Amino acid sequence: MATAYDIVIRPIITERAMAAVADKKYVFEVAKDAGKIEVKKAVEEIFGVKVASVNTLTVPGKTKRQGAGRLGKTKTWKKAYVQLTADSKTIEFFEGMV
Repeated sequence: MATAYDIVIRPIITERAMAAVADKKYVFEVAKDAGKIEVKKAVEEIFGVKVASVNTLTVPGKTKRQGAGRLGKTKTWKKAYVQLTADSKTIEFFEGMV
């Protein structure tokens, strides 16, 4: 059994993702083999919040050039959109930073 920290890899910090924080929606990179229920339990355990719903999608790798005409690919990864309940507290990503 994977730990919660093996399931939730990192938060996605983009302008679009930070705009959704006002509606208590958060975006995380998660393990490729993690299901919605596992992601929900992991986020609740790590951050101490209540999760209302989880939507997941697989982000395919992009084709990139590597050197003289050779093609390579970036890695494929999984993204999870997590919606917290209305009575849940917000998640603070930057609270420990100075």
